[in-house]
Amino acid sequence: MTDRDIRDISDVDAVVLDIEGTTSATGFVVDVLYPYARERFGELLAARGEEPSVARSVAQVRAEIGEPDADAARVEKVLGEWVDADRKATPLKTLQGILWAEGFARGELVSHFYPDVIPVLRRWHADGVRLYVYSSGSVSAQRAWFTHSAEGDLLGLVSGLYDTENAGPKQEADSYRAIAAATGVAPGRLLFLSDRPGELDAARAAGWRAVGVRRDGEPYADADFGDHPQASAFSEITLAARSSS
Repeated sequence: MTDRDIRDISDVDAVVLDIEGTTSATGFVVDVLYPYARERFGELLAARGEEPSVARSVAQVRAEIGEPDADAARVEKVLGEWVDADRKATPLKTLQGILWAEGFARGELVSHFYPDVIPVLRRWHADGVRLYVYSSGSVSAQRAWFTHSAEGDLLGLVSGLYDTENAGPKQEADSYRAIAAATGVAPGRLLFLSDRPGELDAARAAGWRAVGVRRDGEPYADADFGDHPQASAFSEITLAARSSS
């Protein structure tokens, strides 16, 4: 914790969670989930291209690259390039989410959470704090992630899931305004936890509270969090007794 950290955060009705680098290790996503989906893109595009979510994603890829007639092989190649560049493109995340959800359901994947996260989430939930997720990963991937943890099904802790498709880009304040409107929680009573300063800035611009999560070994561990309060573990964040609005 630093001198700018807030140990007791009062008047919070809901906490919105980033996943990668915040609740969970980026390395797990990069080293396990990305290869899992990448190996299966070709089969998904070839065998299930007529499924609405797959067809919509393919159309979005074609529009993004300006190639309306791109075939499945070309789309697969682009998806691989986006994975290499760690692009947060919505069609990529949608297709990854489809494959990951199926992998979790088959027991081939089990999600990762840092040890400090789940006990705190359970305590906040028991205390009446509503929990939401806002991740660049698709809603289907988020749902699978929380359902198939090493400690069992955690989805019951979560009141709603948001991604770049149903909320918008994570570094734009309007996305956070949209989430506040959807949840019905006043912006000043929403707390966002993320490892990325640009996301924290966007949340604060929308009137939210925001805390940077700085974990050793994560890509943004040495980032400049400005004047955002910081924590290295969820156990360092205490939500004080909430007063009525």
